[in-house]
Amino acid sequence: MAKKPLQVVTNLDLTRYAGRWYEIASFPSFFQPKDGTDTRATYTLNDDGTVHVLNETWSKGKRVHIEGTAYKADPKSDEAKLKVKLYVPPFLPVIPVVGDYWVVFVDEEYRFAVVGQPSRRYLWILSRTNELNEETYNQLVEKAKEEGYDVSRLHKTPQTNPPPESPPKDDTKGSLFKSLLGK
Repeated sequence: MAKKPLQVVTNLDLTRYAGRWYEIASFPSFFQPKDGTDTRATYTLNDDGTVHVLNETWSKGKRVHIEGTAYKADPKSDEAKLKVKLYVPPFLPVIPVVGDYWVVFVDEEYRFAVVGQPSRRYLWILSRTNELNEETYNQLVEKAKEEGYDVSRLHKTPQTNPPPESPPKDDTKGSLFKSLLGK
């Protein structure tokens, strides 16, 4: 039986969506370290309407990260269907890897979000803070379930308080690509 098309947010305000989001839970994926903690994304609106993406996690006590650009899949659509272009390896931006980033839900205050993609292979539950009460978490899980996600695959992301600080922007050690290769 075919799943219904994934419903996404309309009229997403990228200015309000920009900023730091903490990963509260996600489906495990090959492109994130299995032992990652304090995973977060920081989105910065660029002058051209695209979004700078900085994804960070800590693995074995070290920061690993990758940067890229997000943009509307269809500039004429009001749907929150974005594409994210990351360069692999990040220290030699030659090979772009492009993926879908669809905002399935964001609350009115832009505090919580559910993000996925059309095949439903990936799912992220995000929050502006690195902690989320169980009631809100369960409501977000239910929203994902309503959209056809197998929420039994969700893995809660360990977060510490206070969260670690990011090193200077010119830090190129610890790229996500290197961590996936076990370097």
